[in-house]
Amino acid sequence: MSSSLITKKALATSLKEVMNHVPFNKITVKHIVDSCGLNRQTFYYHFQDIYDLLGWVYKTEAVESIAQYRSYNTWTHGLLKIFLYIENNKAFCVNTLNSLARTHLDHYLYSVTTELIMGVVNEVSCEMEVKEEDKKFIANFYTLAFTGLVIQWMEHGMKEDPEEMIEKLNELVEGNFAKALQRYEHKPQ
Repeated sequence: MSSSLITKKALATSLKEVMNHVPFNKITVKHIVDSCGLNRQTFYYHFQDIYDLLGWVYKTEAVESIAQYRSYNTWTHGLLKIFLYIENNKAFCVNTLNSLARTHLDHYLYSVTTELIMGVVNEVSCEMEVKEEDKKFIANFYTLAFTGLVIQWMEHGMKEDPEEMIEKLNELVEGNFAKALQRYEHKPQ
């Protein structure tokens, strides 16, 4: 592992630790560097600002961990990993949700879910003639539904069991990817 990556991870860990007891909107670069023993210059060498660091945390910790779940048979496992990431990093994620940085959480949820759903749409449509824009429309619809579900779950205290929610979601959409794609197949240009 490169020294740059080690430093970024140290800053990320520090941010997450500080967010356990300080609202994101009140965190300064000084809080972060004091917590991990680095200096401000080191912080700014790696990140433009705290928002940049926050985005990097979501991208590296969560997005990459679900890459292997982009198929029809495994997409629910990927969605479960998203729920579990949020549960395991509750203070960090809820603090982000309740701050001016909420767009980073929204972007994280949207990007990881889109990758999962688009993988499923591409797999299910591999033998079909469906325009790329129609595939993207279908993936966007399911992505927005799922991200809305996750945000609502977080806003209501994360009380529901993620596995039960995924099971209900799977029952709801079972077979609907193929049905939706079939409706768009051979659609006139």
